[in-house]
Amino acid sequence: MIRNHRSITALQAAHESPTLSHLAALAKESSARLQSLQGVIPSPLLRYIKAGPIEGSTWCLLLENNAVAAKLRQLMPALQAHLRSKGWEVTSIRLKVQMSSQANYR
Repeated sequence: MIRNHRSITALQAAHESPTLSHLAALAKESSARLQSLQGVIPSPLLRYIKAGPIEGSTWCLLLENNAVAAKLRQLMPALQAHLRSKGWEVTSIRLKVQMSSQANYR
């Protein structure tokens, strides 16, 4: 048995695999959605928000703390309306607060 080992980049692998290609496209779309919200979300909050997964018409935002989540809950109707105006069919936005890896436990 002859094996042909060749190195490829992650980007090449994503383009060659339908599954990885689909995931890469979703990640790119998620980032584009977050970028489009820069005029809707107050700029000081943007550094605490990361684009999360897209599952059908539900999009997830990954947040650093509960204060950001509280503010985004207030902005939710405006966020969804803005995304729909840009052509993305988003029926709900899920907010997920991620635990910091540097949290102090006492």
